[in-house]
Amino acid sequence: MNQSHQPQTLTEAYLAKIAAGDLSQDPAQAAAVARIQTFADNMQAFWTAKPSLWDRLTRTSPLPETGGFYLHGAVGRGKSMLMDLFYATIAAPGKRRVHFHQFMLEVHSRLHALQEKHVGDILPTLAQEIAKDTRLLCFDEFHVSNIADAMILGRLFTGLFDAGVVVFTTSNWAPEDLYKDGLQRDRFLPFIDLIRDKMLVHEIVSPTDYRYRQAMQSPCYWHPTGRQTTQQLENLFHDLTGGQKTEQIILSVQGRSLTLPRCANDVGFIEFDALCRHALSAADYLEITKTLKTVVIDHVPHFEEADVNALMRFVTLIDTFYEAKMQLFLGLAAAPEQLHTPRMQRKIFERTLSRLMEMQSDAYRSASMPPTRGASAQFY
Repeated sequence: MNQSHQPQTLTEAYLAKIAAGDLSQDPAQAAAVARIQTFADNMQAFWTAKPSLWDRLTRTSPLPETGGFYLHGAVGRGKSMLMDLFYATIAAPGKRRVHFHQFMLEVHSRLHALQEKHVGDILPTLAQEIAKDTRLLCFDEFHVSNIADAMILGRLFTGLFDAGVVVFTTSNWAPEDLYKDGLQRDRFLPFIDLIRDKMLVHEIVSPTDYRYRQAMQSPCYWHPTGRQTTQQLENLFHDLTGGQKTEQIILSVQGRSLTLPRCANDVGFIEFDALCRHALSAADYLEITKTLKTVVIDHVPHFEEADVNALMRFVTLIDTFYEAKMQLFLGLAAAPEQLHTPRMQRKIFERTLSRLMEMQSDAYRSASMPPTRGASAQFY
């Protein structure tokens, strides 16, 4: 292969995708690419620059002029795709891409470990630990939904920036809309100021939701819930497992047990209530992705005001499964776009709806679907 034709920059990689027919021309995306490319060029120059005489004499490391890049916009506008291209084309000395859910789970776990060691000020200590082997940290789907995260992000990010860690993140929310109406939000506001002060903020304003455009004609969900839908899911489960005898799998998650009652051939059949009406978190859903490749979930309900906790767990579940490229089949009370949701959670559910649509696409399913015995390609 002629190496000279391989894309070397974000811009070249983006244009190559357009030329290959993988992407369409989009002025909003092109504007974001141009700004991200400038950011990438500046960071590349910073990371490859030789230390000055003063830096060598004082044994200090210079800090980048910009702490990072905050890319936001409506769901399905290509934010994650652009971050992936940025990550793939930049040569950073210690880079990491991680979903924000997973990162915060790690943060809380490491903070607990530092507390056990009776470390004095644990947040700056953790920031220094992260900075030892990470100079570029890329987050997908940055959002804040609970007070535990909200109260530590400001000091943690201050420590990361002070240690020279560069952060690139995507979000469906502008910085000013993060943790809106959250408990003690006044204590969170300095973090928003920190984002505006330390990071380049860019919004993708595009009328096109590319996840919907990629959705397949054949759905991966059935509705409404009831005997017929359950039977269709059972038939699918039988096809996916090749009729193998099912077994119960018990997972250990942070010292507690999570039971998956019916599993075979890397496929699990689980009721919605078992996954979303108990005190489960992203850690539990991540553990499922390490054990199964495909999950069938029945009896996903309409979400009323009393179901807010179950809805938020369902949102987290979909985020986690999507990031892990899990194959998902659902029995729903109604078509996804017609599921009732409480008013305060509708914007959050827009992302979930978009991801459910993408998870039906040929591209997603071909990347996530494991080989199965006798599985039908036609769904109803």
